[in-house]
Amino acid sequence: MSEEVRLTLKEQVSMLPLSPGVYQFLDRSGTVIYVGKAKSLRKRVSSYFVQSKEHSAKVRILVRHIVEVRHIVVGSETDALLLENSLIKTLQPRYNILLKDDKTYPWIVVRREHFPRVQSTRRLERDGSQYFGPYGSVAMQRSVLEFIREVVPLRTCSLNLSPEAIARGRYGVCLQYHLGNCKGPCVGAQSPEEYAALIDMTVSVLKGDLRPVRAYLEGEMTRAAEALRFETAQRYKSRLAALENYRSRSVIVSARIVDVDVFTLLPDDDMVYCNFVRIRHGSIVGVYTVRLTSGIDSSDEETLTLAIQYVVDSIAGGELAREVIVPCMPSAAMLFDGVTFTVPKRGEKADLLEFSLKSARIYRAEQLKNLEIKNPERHADRIMETMRRELGLDRQPRHIECFDNSNLQGSDPVASCVVFRNGKPSRKEYRHFNVKTVVGPDDYASMREIVYRRYSRLIAEGQELPDLIIADGGKGQMGVIHEVLEHLGLDIPIAGLAKDNRHRTTELYVGYPPLLVGLRATSPLFHFLSHIQEEVHRFAISFHRQKRSKAFIHTELEHIDGIGAKSVSALLKKFRSVAKIRSASADALAEVVGTTRARRIREYFDRTAEVCTGTDAPDTAPPADR
Repeated sequence: MSEEVRLTLKEQVSMLPLSPGVYQFLDRSGTVIYVGKAKSLRKRVSSYFVQSKEHSAKVRILVRHIVEVRHIVVGSETDALLLENSLIKTLQPRYNILLKDDKTYPWIVVRREHFPRVQSTRRLERDGSQYFGPYGSVAMQRSVLEFIREVVPLRTCSLNLSPEAIARGRYGVCLQYHLGNCKGPCVGAQSPEEYAALIDMTVSVLKGDLRPVRAYLEGEMTRAAEALRFETAQRYKSRLAALENYRSRSVIVSARIVDVDVFTLLPDDDMVYCNFVRIRHGSIVGVYTVRLTSGIDSSDEETLTLAIQYVVDSIAGGELAREVIVPCMPSAAMLFDGVTFTVPKRGEKADLLEFSLKSARIYRAEQLKNLEIKNPERHADRIMETMRRELGLDRQPRHIECFDNSNLQGSDPVASCVVFRNGKPSRKEYRHFNVKTVVGPDDYASMREIVYRRYSRLIAEGQELPDLIIADGGKGQMGVIHEVLEHLGLDIPIAGLAKDNRHRTTELYVGYPPLLVGLRATSPLFHFLSHIQEEVHRFAISFHRQKRSKAFIHTELEHIDGIGAKSVSALLKKFRSVAKIRSASADALAEVVGTTRARRIREYFDRTAEVCTGTDAPDTAPPADR
């Protein structure tokens, strides 16, 4: 912010009244970037330009872009709230809460036409038709449509069934008529009044009330049976069975909870997910989630108000239930006439809040998975920023290195280092280490040696040092790494992944002395750290197995006098395995290593075969196969 702009803003703020009102911040292009309300305009706006540790990063960024302040004085705080809500919806300022619901939900429409059709659509038009939904998924919408078509005989054709067209006899019945799925309004076999009654029943189903259609099906079945039309009666009986099946698949909430709407909020970094559950006649008939970006200084109450207003306008068809269950009271409850907001603490209504919150978590997980697939760079940025914040780092850990040891009963101790760059494995930078100075299974001493060798070499070669070091272990391993870094004069953040007996990440520690970081097992950061742990563990184990296998092969063959590494290599190249060498004849062996060495190999394997069958063993027996 230039000195000229700063002085201009100072003058503008000093001239603001102490009255309630709404203020707007504009940037250099004249675009409104933030709208806020205030009980006292001068006091509220001046607080943005006072340096304070309580200001979030977003506030500091916002202030740098402000070049002009505008205001509107109103009569009360309530008026300010209403005006702020209206301006935000109209202007969509960048730093206010913004809806990111880019999903087009499917609806079911009952067309306004002669003999109305019931169809699927994603477009809401002001054409007098009735729209029901939206549905949280296409599968849910299709199941409702299939049920309606199975139990209510409505037409599915696209014919113009005006009275004039039907009177001219232009149409003939189709296959659906012969199957009993349509009563032939196209040829005058069904009156408009009879068809309208079926449409009314369909509307009741779409509103969640199955009683009218049940009464209709039971009445038709009884009349058909009394008239000895048993095939027709069986058809209605099948439709009643479909009705019961549909009812069993719907989520029944409670006989006491009839018509309510439920809202919950799920904050996630700079996003907020708002889930909306619609309950009619005791059944859940719709579940959907909208996504918002969190604004400057926005409370949960303000976010909830905006989300409810959006749902009312865009999803709920302009109406809410008389009772709305929420996690907190919206900041502008007076915007919703005739609605009672309930904040339950226990009981069935609290269970509904938990169900809604669970649905929001599932939606968030799906969105993050899609983001990872469609835009891996953005997903990596999100993970890096989350890690920086959760671990209290100065910068994003774009370069991460993780260490792990591996040994089996003290044999062949090795260590491995895996490298992650920008959230992805950099396998060309992976390194294996043979532990040289440690005897026996001492993980701490092995870690001390490997970390010292790794970073003393990077320093000597002038290579880039990591932004974060992760130990595949708890506080003990972190303490060893801290000692080595301190000895080398390095200041690199350290984290430790504690794991259970199944090698699963259970706790995350950071810093020295180590501090426990609270981490949800369902969070993307937890999955990312688990991936790092699994990768370093896999890499260490594979190297350890490779080393043990190689050591066994050479011990088995080179135990024979006169057989060296060159002979072993030639034999394995020819016969592929020790088992085939053991069963090869002396002549076959002689073709590779000569007669003398072939005789010695044959004598050695014959002697070990005698040991296996129980004969006297030599004083110096070869190592047992592991």
